[in-house]
Amino acid sequence: MTLEVCAYSLESCLNAQDAGAARVELCSGPGEGGTTPSAGLILLVREKIKIDLYVMIRPRGGDFVYDEHEIELMKRDLDFARKAGADGVVLGILHPDGTVDVDQTRALVQYAAPLRVTFHRAFDLTPDPYAALEDVIATGAERILTSGHQPTALQGADLLAKLSKQADGRIELMAGAGVSVANALQLAATGVSALHLTGKAFRKGRQEYFPSAISMAGEIPDEHSIMYSDPKILKEMVGLLADR
Repeated sequence: MTLEVCAYSLESCLNAQDAGAARVELCSGPGEGGTTPSAGLILLVREKIKIDLYVMIRPRGGDFVYDEHEIELMKRDLDFARKAGADGVVLGILHPDGTVDVDQTRALVQYAAPLRVTFHRAFDLTPDPYAALEDVIATGAERILTSGHQPTALQGADLLAKLSKQADGRIELMAGAGVSVANALQLAATGVSALHLTGKAFRKGRQEYFPSAISMAGEIPDEHSIMYSDPKILKEMVGLLADR
């Protein structure tokens, strides 16, 4: 059972490595569900960590239907991730009807080579998870990150078990969304190959003065606090899975 940490900072990547996680998914834009991180962050993380580094390739928030310019941007970001020494990338493209865009995704999977590819939780926005599983397999991606078509992976545990049986080793399934120490063993019992979590915590930032009427974010996390992957949570999760 592999543990992957979704990380938005170098600090969180280092915490993941120190805790014994096998892999990090490096993202920016937590309020948007994860977007492509900056070039500087990718380079610095690759310099500082030895565990597997997967880079999110998502040019914006919002839906997963992309135009030709966005596809070109994704290719440029793939080029950079490869040159920066990433081990893999995370991406996914859908049609307007929510089905997997097999042709476009396959083209990016092939373009990314030799980087390995995770198809992200766009999978959970598809109308038929069983058909979507076959479609993602057809793209050549190595794994799918999914909550089992539910807001949290625990709620989607029954479907995760069915998808694991259908996959039958042809592709890895990784459970994500609301994964915690409290539900890790239950999720592992579904047959998935990996668990994905942020292990998030918040601490007060160092800036003391803020005008009361102005916010840069409008959502949590805001500029008053800093989100990070809590090393205590990550270490507890690694220990739990190791003892399983």
